[in-house]
Amino acid sequence: MHMHRRNSINQLILDKGEVRLKDLEEVFPEVSSMTLRRDLIYLENKGKIIRTRGGARTISRPANSIEDVYSQRATINTEAKIRIAKKAINYIESGRSVYIDSGTTTMCLAKILTNMDLSILTCGPNIGLEIGKNTMSSVTLLGGQLNRNNLCTSGIYAIEFLKKINIDIAFLAASSFSLDNGFTIGNFNESELKKAVIKKARHKILLMDTSKLDKTLPYTFAHLEDIDTLIFEKEPPESIVKAAQSASVTLVY
Repeated sequence: MHMHRRNSINQLILDKGEVRLKDLEEVFPEVSSMTLRRDLIYLENKGKIIRTRGGARTISRPANSIEDVYSQRATINTEAKIRIAKKAINYIESGRSVYIDSGTTTMCLAKILTNMDLSILTCGPNIGLEIGKNTMSSVTLLGGQLNRNNLCTSGIYAIEFLKKINIDIAFLAASSFSLDNGFTIGNFNESELKKAVIKKARHKILLMDTSKLDKTLPYTFAHLEDIDTLIFEKEPPESIVKAAQSASVTLVY
């Protein structure tokens, strides 16, 4: 149990760049402050984080480039993300309106979208630039506040703009998933944006590698019954397979 919690804490710090012990106490109310401090010490000893006065931050936080934390995330489970992207591209046809979420897995998808004529909407400026370089697709960027850690724009302006756009198929990313809490991330504004995309899109596809399973972050944006297709790089645990079947979700791996 403690390893699942530590993995969730590490993922939360990666998502936010920095967290306070007070934040962790709110996310894990059943765990004592002393235990959470031990978790941070453990993660620091493993070279995952750097403890600060009253909390912890990512290893790459001191650097100047806004892509430093993102680049760190991009090197994790790269092979799995590429496999997921190759499966996801089978769901795309020319002439469609497609939403592509921010994230390192969705970036892998953007990189292989060559020779396609699509109407792309994305909250990831880096993803929009990647698609613009390699395809004939039109690209529309959602405005809003930029999260320096995952290069995602979100907030009220992004959601208001989204209301004016039709989405045929949406490719979404999540930081973690558990059967109890569904698909979760560490940023409230991005959670609200994902909820809005799910309401607008005709077909919802969630891209996730299995290392994110059985973990929970503060904000739930969807449960299994809210999506249509879930793509992994390999077969997930039997409990996930059964839950997906019960929710009528197509499982791809």
